Amino acid sequence: MDFTLNSGDAQNKSLGLAPNLADLDRIDLRILDVLQREGRLSNLKLAEAVVLSPTAVLARVQRLSRDGYILGYEARLNPAQLGAAGMLVFVEVLLDRTTPNVFEAFKAAVQMHAEIMECHMLAGGFDDLLKTRMADMQAYRNFAGTVLWQLPGVRETRTYAVMEEVKSTTRLALGV
Repeated sequence: MDFTLNSGDAQNKSLGLAPNLADLDRIDLRILDVLQREGRLSNLKLAEAVVLSPTAVLARVQRLSRDGYILGYEARLNPAQLGAAGMLVFVEVLLDRTTPNVFEAFKAAVQMHAEIMECHMLAGGFDDLLKTRMADMQAYRNFAGTVLWQLPGVRETRTYAVMEEVKSTTRLALGV
């Protein structure tokens, strides 16, 4: 097997990106960068931003979507305006057993609760890290008692209430 890096691989490696991104060129990366900053940008404005024809840009965006580089589009909502900014809470979850059926039951249950914004399975001192947003401590206490501690397999939790959101983004550093 030959694992020699081609020029695309070397470019992506220098950007901190995986070698399997060799199918993406600088224009693709620029399109992705612009779209993650402004997902509602018209095709014409996107074409101007990346200095390409609208037809070519549309074809590239369709390919990037079809190939799974673009997962979708959504609006980022302001939690303060919607009365949901009271508390951002991270929760470490330790499961009682680390078996496939416990993992699957926990993952399925987490999907059912909109209060859980993110769930990440981790290696280390606990099994999962949850991100939730609650109106206040009483709302979190209610959530903990009626949802969190009732999730399948939960043995122990540790709660971390955020005092200040210093940085919050979903943007990936594409190096463009």
